[in-house]
Amino acid sequence: MSSTRKLTTGGEVVSWCTKCRLDLVHRIIAMVDGVPVKVECKTCGSHHRYRKPAEDRAAEARVRTASPGASATTSKPRSASARALAEAAEENERERLWQSRIAGQPAHAFVLYTPRQSFKEGDLMRHAKFGDGFVVRVIDANKIEVLFRDGARTLAHAIG
Repeated sequence: MSSTRKLTTGGEVVSWCTKCRLDLVHRIIAMVDGVPVKVECKTCGSHHRYRKPAEDRAAEARVRTASPGASATTSKPRSASARALAEAAEENERERLWQSRIAGQPAHAFVLYTPRQSFKEGDLMRHAKFGDGFVVRVIDANKIEVLFRDGARTLAHAIG
């Protein structure tokens, strides 16, 4: 909902109200370079940063996704709740991967970890502190990445 009239401090603008969770008329409290930065909701009286109306945000999102090189999979979530959701999904995927490789394996399939032991990708190991895991990749001659239940760790191997 773009307007052609000149915005001024004390004037009115439509903004997303963070308290009402709606696009409502707000009074402009502060401006920087002709752009509102702080507004007051005329409905609930709350003060917050200016946020474009939902219609304007949706139009910008359409333009961003239509532009070449834009990809939703490569961008990081912007809100805290979206980041938390993405982290939870990533953790669930990691847990599923770990379960698929470790579950049902006999105890003798796991090699006790020692930095002197040499490992290759896919090897199962039992670490004294981190528990059961498997080698995800060999980083270099003396480092491996191992996925344990609580996450991936870089460990030394083939030392000495």
